[in-house]
Amino acid sequence: MKVLSSLQSGASIFTAILRRPDLWLTAVRQLFRLIPRRWWATSPFLPIPTRDYLRFRLITQYGDHQHVVEVADVLSYLTWVKDFR
Repeated sequence: MKVLSSLQSGASIFTAILRRPDLWLTAVRQLFRLIPRRWWATSPFLPIPTRDYLRFRLITQYGDHQHVVEVADVLSYLTWVKDFR
């Protein structure tokens, strides 16, 4: 069930970003910044953030590492990053 909610959340975030062309470049930049160094040297050999990092971010954002990421929070963050640049 957790995997399903994560996939649904990811799809919702992706769809919301697609609807906001002004955030496309910012989203891609942030995605590349989340890729750990030497990602190819450790399993699962994919350029994705580590579980420890994602867990830390969920705890600092929501106070619970099992909380599903909210679309509005991601859009708000990307808007903040874009405006900050």
